[in-house]
Amino acid sequence: MMIDFSENHLQGRVPRSLVDCTKLEAINLGNNQIHDIFPSWLGILPELRILILRSNELYGTLGSSDSNFDFSKLHIIDLSNNDLTGKLPFEHFQIWKAMQIVDAVSLKYMEEHQTLVTLAGVSINHIYSYSMTIINKGKKTVYQKIPDFFIAFDLSNNRFEGEIPDVVGNLKGLHLLNLSSNFLTGPIPYTLANLTGLEALDLSKNKLSGAIPLQLTELTFFSYFNVSHNRLKGLIPHGKQFDTFDNSSFNENPKLCGSPLSKKCENPEYSLPPSSSHNSEFSFEFGWKVVEIGYGCGFLFGAVSGQVVITKKYGWFMKTFAIGQSNRTRVNWRGRRN
Repeated sequence: MMIDFSENHLQGRVPRSLVDCTKLEAINLGNNQIHDIFPSWLGILPELRILILRSNELYGTLGSSDSNFDFSKLHIIDLSNNDLTGKLPFEHFQIWKAMQIVDAVSLKYMEEHQTLVTLAGVSINHIYSYSMTIINKGKKTVYQKIPDFFIAFDLSNNRFEGEIPDVVGNLKGLHLLNLSSNFLTGPIPYTLANLTGLEALDLSKNKLSGAIPLQLTELTFFSYFNVSHNRLKGLIPHGKQFDTFDNSSFNENPKLCGSPLSKKCENPEYSLPPSSSHNSEFSFEFGWKVVEIGYGCGFLFGAVSGQVVITKKYGWFMKTFAIGQSNRTRVNWRGRRN
């Protein structure tokens, strides 16, 4: 069951009476003049899979999550072109369970046909019986039929700020993620590489900084990527799907370099792959400490050995380092458990 009142001149708030429509699978109120906060109470609808509220006058933050309004079956949410503010709702990313499931049918179809987000009107067994418009690759695309396993999340053209939370990587079922034209800052989270079925990622027109995570090159179905108009820096990753992206994916990042941009990487540090986490930095530092300790021990052992050769004090050497002492008590070193 679907309600579609899009492309009208509706004003006021989203009617609360919709909570009585417990069989609703889709709500499309896009392209109206609805002036309201985000209607999180719609999350109580047990069958709701599609929520389209783009191009209205929604304002305020998305608010904290509520276990009673968990959007348990939500697959597609489009809140683009509104006036929403605040940080991205990491609490919602943690409870939107339907978006966290990688559908086996979805992967099989993508392996056979290579794409979901570019099909329109293709005959598929698992489809919604109604059409919808989705912004895909920066253009409005009308889908007469769409797979019921297609998962999309569009918050573009709002006023969200702060960093993209790592927990967005929990939404492993996503095929399309659009966070463009906001005020997002900080790095691109490497956890986006967890979105193994992701086909389209648009992070353009924000204030993102740092390097493009090398892990994103592992996304097999990646067909559209746009990080233009940000503050990214360093070498653009190469390999697999990244070799198919042109200049438009990376333009207007003054400190980005390497193909397909004409700017060469002159600074040696730009040739280093980005670190995936703080753990890797810790491992690097720890590794050097081990090398230093090993070098010190080796130097001491070498110095002592040289002294033995010069002074002929073999007995002292053998006694001190217990070499060849088969009857000496064996000591087993075991790491202490915390």
